[in-house]
Amino acid sequence: MFSIKPLKPTLKSCVPPLQPDMKKAPQLTIRKLEAKLLPGEIVVSEVNFVRKCMGTGCSQDDLWGKLICTNFKVSFVSHEVLDRQVFQYRNRLLGDHDVPLACVEQLVTVNEAKGKQKVLLSNRKLKFSPTELVLYCKDLRVLRFRFDEAGPESSRKVCLAIAHYAQPTDPRLLFGFEYVGKLYRPPAGEHGGRLQTPLFICPSDWDREVKRTGATEWRVCSVNEGYAVSPSLPEHFVVPASLADQDLKQLSCSFVGQRLPLWCWNHLNGSALVRTAGIRDVAEQRKLEQRVCNAITKSHPKRSSAHKVHLDRSLPSIRDVRASFVRLRQLCAIGPYQESEDKWLSSVESTGWLDNVRAFLQQSVEVVYMLEGKHVSVILQEEEDRDLSCVISCLVQLMLDPHFRSLVGFQSLVQKEWVMGGHRFLDRCNHLKRSEGEESPMFLLFLDCVWQLMRQHPAAFEFTEIYLAVLCDSMWIPVFSTFLFNCPRQWAEYSQDFTQSGQQGEDRAVRFPPVWDWSQQFSLRDQTLFNSPMYVGKGVAARVQNGGVRTFRRAKPKIYSSMVRGTASMQNGVLGAHATLPRRNSLVLRLLSGSETPAQPDSPDSASQCFVRDWLSRPADPHGLLLPELLPSHLQLWRFYFLRWVSEARIARGGPITALHRLSLLVDEIETLQARLRQYGGTSTPPGLPPGSPDPGLTHRMPSEQSKMYFKTGPLAGPPQQPEYLSSSFPFSPVGNLSRPSTLGTPLSKLLSGAGL
Repeated sequence: MFSIKPLKPTLKSCVPPLQPDMKKAPQLTIRKLEAKLLPGEIVVSEVNFVRKCMGTGCSQDDLWGKLICTNFKVSFVSHEVLDRQVFQYRNRLLGDHDVPLACVEQLVTVNEAKGKQKVLLSNRKLKFSPTELVLYCKDLRVLRFRFDEAGPESSRKVCLAIAHYAQPTDPRLLFGFEYVGKLYRPPAGEHGGRLQTPLFICPSDWDREVKRTGATEWRVCSVNEGYAVSPSLPEHFVVPASLADQDLKQLSCSFVGQRLPLWCWNHLNGSALVRTAGIRDVAEQRKLEQRVCNAITKSHPKRSSAHKVHLDRSLPSIRDVRASFVRLRQLCAIGPYQESEDKWLSSVESTGWLDNVRAFLQQSVEVVYMLEGKHVSVILQEEEDRDLSCVISCLVQLMLDPHFRSLVGFQSLVQKEWVMGGHRFLDRCNHLKRSEGEESPMFLLFLDCVWQLMRQHPAAFEFTEIYLAVLCDSMWIPVFSTFLFNCPRQWAEYSQDFTQSGQQGEDRAVRFPPVWDWSQQFSLRDQTLFNSPMYVGKGVAARVQNGGVRTFRRAKPKIYSSMVRGTASMQNGVLGAHATLPRRNSLVLRLLSGSETPAQPDSPDSASQCFVRDWLSRPADPHGLLLPELLPSHLQLWRFYFLRWVSEARIARGGPITALHRLSLLVDEIETLQARLRQYGGTSTPPGLPPGSPDPGLTHRMPSEQSKMYFKTGPLAGPPQQPEYLSSSFPFSPVGNLSRPSTLGTPLSKLLSGAGL
């Protein structure tokens, strides 16, 4: 398999011998290899003399070290210390080559001599000695470890240990219960990471949200205290003021899961966004729906009737979403990467993932039209009200409310609609490996939809795609209460059980940290990667208005052959509800033949399409309504997330990452100049300096903590320092995690060498 076979290490040294062509290299420092353990973490099994394949096709580039399995992660500790790049972040819970056990999707053991391979499951035997272990991870990494020089018995034991601990059978076996035994307490102090994100556990958080949106005809109820009414709803939530607690108790028995209508958000015009589960009794369905609709109508200032949207009928199911993601994962993580128009892009199209993204965005636009354009309340109805409604309600609020486009606002939105709304993270993430039928990447789909909005409206969002990717990766760290349970009641029950198991007289209360406490994972310096340099905050909106931001008009999109993925049922930039994305060449032929027909003015959806077209003709406002453009050329694959581990897609000193670096330097320089103007207070030149001269000591007097930019300009007199290295995996991984077999060359290298694409 490999062109160069390494020599066998001797018992006199813990490091692998040098390769024949590297005899002149400096001698590596001998050091004892130990995994860095967290509180409550223990080593279960380990094996020495393991080679981690780097995917370059040459064994001299592989890493030697020890493979360790703990009750939290699979850790590889290398003899060679990789040079840390200047701009690589460091996760406080994970090392450079660590993979949480919850992130392991599948384990495959291989014995090349016998030509055998086996997918390892929990409590299964392994009858042959493995020579290679392949880890397929849920974050799309593929890691390969070779046991050529390791002991066969130790290799077998560590493989079985990983398979066993990666597939727990009970939530209490997840590492989070061991980790929080140290009595986690929320951080205190502004610079210590004080948690500003409301968790919506207490009534005051809901009350503040009601007052912020001006929902005067809605009230915070506590009818579900102790989860007496619904097992999956929070103890406190918002209902129409006209419904008494006794009415809510009577109505709850008729809804699936006893999930009463749940208020999400209120528009300034008085229309409300509400989500609800299906009604069990078909005979009583019309009567109950009328009663609920009447209560919501009374909460509207104009007493307008509410509009109901049946999400189960208009959107792909959770199984359809999972099937498309499996095909996309096969393409991005396992299949060969060939970025050419007629092959790879059409393969991405055939997975159906972008069709699902477009369907959810389009449905959200329809709901926005009802709230914003027709001034009526909208009821989102789903059978269980725990999956599709989470995505749509969040996207609608992102499009309508600029508060949720800030970092804290977005976190409060996810906490309110997903965590407290009862999304089944434990089942959808399949932390217990019970049933693949319950697993579905709904949260990843939502983040992809958010990224599509961010890409089209970069100045409207305070956070970056790095933040979105880190948030998605945090699902596989079984420590945070955000992604560890199916509902608030489950979190409360397991916390209570764990408290009772403690010794008498000891305070053993479980305080699972929410993922919003980013100090658990990153330093303040690394958290600056979450801040977008393109964000136009409210404080600078008035200043940039004269600079042309608000007078910018959207030009009609140009169609390039390298970007087109096809079209279907397009009318004014909006596709039909059941349209699919055909192959790229079909659109080219239709454009050339002139067969594209204009939208009919009397079509059923013409009112909403006119609403979208009218909005597209207005000046861009980052603090106003946001709508996505849904032509196939506008929706793209989220390359930063799906292709970050692909070595062939890596970017060296070029591409969007370097653009982010240059933009960050520019914004940091602008902030420095603005601070200088404020410091001088209108004085044209500091005392003692020639007119127009910069103050050389200003940068040293200004604390670096005041800037939110990860990349800083340094002294304004000199040129900004360029980063040493940036790649498509920035800032998540060193080179050692880009471990998939390389191809013969990227399309660009083939083109430069004279070959055809």
